[in-house]
Amino acid sequence: ILRSLTNGVISTDKNGVILAANEKAKDLLGFDEENPIEGQMMSELVEIKSKDITDKTNAAKKGEFSEWFDRALHPRDKKEREQYYPDQTIISAAGEEHSVNLSINSISDAADITNVYGALVVMDDISDEKRLKSTMYRYMNQELAEQLLEKGDLELGGERREVSVLFSDIRSYTTLTEKLQAEEVVSMLNEYFESMVEAIFTHKGILDKYIGDAIMAVFGTPFPLKDHAWKSVQSALDMRHRLREFNAKRSLEGKEAIRIGIGLNSDYVISGNIGSSKRMEFTAIGDGVNLSSRLEGASKQYGCDIVISENTYRQCSEHIIVRELDRIRVKGKTQPVGVYELVEQVNAKIPPQTEQIIELYRKGRDYYLKKNFALAIPYFATILELNPHDKAAYLYINRCQHFLLAPPEGEWDGVWTMTSK
Repeated sequence: ILRSLTNGVISTDKNGVILAANEKAKDLLGFDEENPIEGQMMSELVEIKSKDITDKTNAAKKGEFSEWFDRALHPRDKKEREQYYPDQTIISAAGEEHSVNLSINSISDAADITNVYGALVVMDDISDEKRLKSTMYRYMNQELAEQLLEKGDLELGGERREVSVLFSDIRSYTTLTEKLQAEEVVSMLNEYFESMVEAIFTHKGILDKYIGDAIMAVFGTPFPLKDHAWKSVQSALDMRHRLREFNAKRSLEGKEAIRIGIGLNSDYVISGNIGSSKRMEFTAIGDGVNLSSRLEGASKQYGCDIVISENTYRQCSEHIIVRELDRIRVKGKTQPVGVYELVEQVNAKIPPQTEQIIELYRKGRDYYLKKNFALAIPYFATILELNPHDKAAYLYINRCQHFLLAPPEGEWDGVWTMTSK
């Protein structure tokens, strides 16, 4: 019976001497046929690794297991007769560490439970489970990972569902890294990713992948998320805030600040395990994903750090302040999409100048869409007086000047076709 069990099981006599053990127990404690475990003192074979976060040495608590084991041999109550210690790290006599759920039970006379004649130690090896969890925690928050593990029969083969996709990218990354040593680049990226991914996990997103210095995150998979658009927007705003803190620290260290661009889109995508028989990854694909990436790229042209699609805006418009930037047709697509600069949450206090720029931009676009290009230009010019770095206003002045020289013909909807990604 012992041999058939997947848990490590050891029985002892009333003095704590091992009488029998199965193969799993011997393996966990570093024993084999040439080095028999039978006849050994149980209390001398196991040490428990400290869980005290202030214990920087992670030293083993040599007496802890002995105390627990002694209670089972001399129990005073039911609690000491049936002891359970989940998620313990045991250290074998050979110095190997294993994560286990540990049970220590008294073996008593059925007719008289006070007559204890031994103990039974059961070690449920959870090392593989902990490694799996550790891996999953790198891609999603703990709550989502636990939920996914609990629902073990979840079908990951592929399904169509509405999600929000976030792409972010470091601006002028090549120029920035050319000034740094390789070790400095790795250190910077690790610290940057650590902070940005935390912003994604905090708002229930999953890390889909790193693409060089870029991040792709998805909100609403593998489990549906009712307010995925709002969660993705909150995550983007959190990333903006964290970047400010990141750059403030770099400034104190005499290092150059970094800038990022973020694109957000909400749409139906295909999500599931995709790849070859040798290597697969859980990811999302489809036009909705591609548009998010295009918007991240478009943020450079508009000089904005966060650009969202009308699909995302519609689902959380009551929560956010935006500037309606444009209506564009991305490369390779015929259907136009409205794009917005994400300014802030509605409950945030924004500078009066920002409010003024949003209103001036709206009026300028109204004239632009009515083909009144000469009347539109002064509004965008006023924006540049308030903020000379407003690239979106520059962009519209250039368009207006172009159309004054070569007016659009026929039915004109004001949609601008993007010629690059």
